Amino acid sequence: MSSGAIVLLVSGCVSMAPDSPAPKIAAGVPQQYSKTDASGAYEPAQWWTNFQDPVLNTLLDEALAKNLDLAEATARLRAAEAQARVSKSGLFPQIDADVGSSYSDTPTAGTGFGAGTGSSRFQVESYTSGLGFSYEVDLWGKLRDDARAGRADAIAAAADLQAARLAVIAETITSYFDIVDARDQIALTTKIIDVLGDRVEQTENRYRRGLATSFELYQVRQDFRNIQAGLPQRESQLTATEGQLAVLIGRYSDNMDQFLGQKLAPQLIFTSIPSGLPIDLLAQRPDIYAEGQRLESARFNLGARKAERFPSISLSAGTGTQAGSPSGLFDIFDKWILNLGAGLTAPLFQGGRIRANIDVADAQYSQQAAVYARTVLTAYQEVGAAIEGYEEERQRYRFLFSQLDEATAAAELQSRRFATGVGSYVDYLDALRAQYQVQSALSSAARDVALARLAVHRALGGSWVQTASTTADTDDRDPETGSSEIRGDE
Repeated sequence: MSSGAIVLLVSGCVSMAPDSPAPKIAAGVPQQYSKTDASGAYEPAQWWTNFQDPVLNTLLDEALAKNLDLAEATARLRAAEAQARVSKSGLFPQIDADVGSSYSDTPTAGTGFGAGTGSSRFQVESYTSGLGFSYEVDLWGKLRDDARAGRADAIAAAADLQAARLAVIAETITSYFDIVDARDQIALTTKIIDVLGDRVEQTENRYRRGLATSFELYQVRQDFRNIQAGLPQRESQLTATEGQLAVLIGRYSDNMDQFLGQKLAPQLIFTSIPSGLPIDLLAQRPDIYAEGQRLESARFNLGARKAERFPSISLSAGTGTQAGSPSGLFDIFDKWILNLGAGLTAPLFQGGRIRANIDVADAQYSQQAAVYARTVLTAYQEVGAAIEGYEEERQRYRFLFSQLDEATAAAELQSRRFATGVGSYVDYLDALRAQYQVQSALSSAARDVALARLAVHRALGGSWVQTASTTADTDDRDPETGSSEIRGDE
């Protein structure tokens, strides 16, 4: 697929719309990302199931079914589709049926006003039925262009719905991983507070024995109080994030226990992103597709406004029956009527209205071309940045994981030294606190890896499958257990 395929061209017979080549920015998009030779192909799958978390899967099912933003976007799509049908209706003959009756009571000729009751009068009672046909001959493509513009707007609304779905999925996943990390941070902060409480007690004992200075005691106490002060803030942040998630799935925050009242254990995804993904994958982004359709709508709208400068031909026909009594309406062989007509209407003077409408449509077309080109350019940048960001987060997670190994080994060493009487309890507490701090950083790094992976999916508009030449990278998984579960508290 070439880059020009990103623009959906709507073909037609006669149209005064301008040609629709891809804007220069879109036409010049590179065919692949040049970082590596890896390749991939689009796969329209529920890629979030790779996190292997049934709670997350259930939340996303709820969001896609009950999110109010999606309900609003669905209603907009229905309105756009209905409007497209309205625009298309002008291409067909208009047929109307009518049934009528009339009664008149008038004086005959020569009878003046105020004559006696015996004066002669003329009474007429008639009944009619008929079918009327009207049709505008679309010589210049005005009606066809209006119909095409309406259809393009409807397709754009459908793409907007897909973009809204992708946004809801991304926001739900983001909120969920923020909740997982917030819970881990609260658990680890509580452990650090317990360690620092023992540390303060030990320092106070050493101070009373003259083994610690007042400044050292002050520092330990301040550190303890600062960590304590941060715990309510983390708990408040967790409550706010749970509320955001509740809104995303169309629920009140008080009714989230059935989803979040259990252990949350999503698995990390560490497989490499094929950086050489072909640029064709951008064509699946709903925002690009929507703006391409709006560009087509603006193009056809310009063609329709240009066609208004030329004469229009209308045809009409009517047939039916006319009788003096209701039963006579069914005597179609003797009382039938037929009317045929044709007309030509040409604009001579409109006070500049037609020219102004053309200028408005032309400006809107130029505006939409700029919007489309900017969308393609932004999308290309977002994909490249997302791929690079994911690789960097994987490297950061690997570094912190090695730090955790070192911090855990140091804490175990200090524990053994204290048990044998060689080391101090204070040294053990400091080493244990360092281990918890690394676990806290690792929990946040795990969330960032998941969200970086999500950013790639969102930038590409969905998922992909790797070709045989692209191998999965599993070096970043837990070297001890092989598990990639997000957890900050072992």
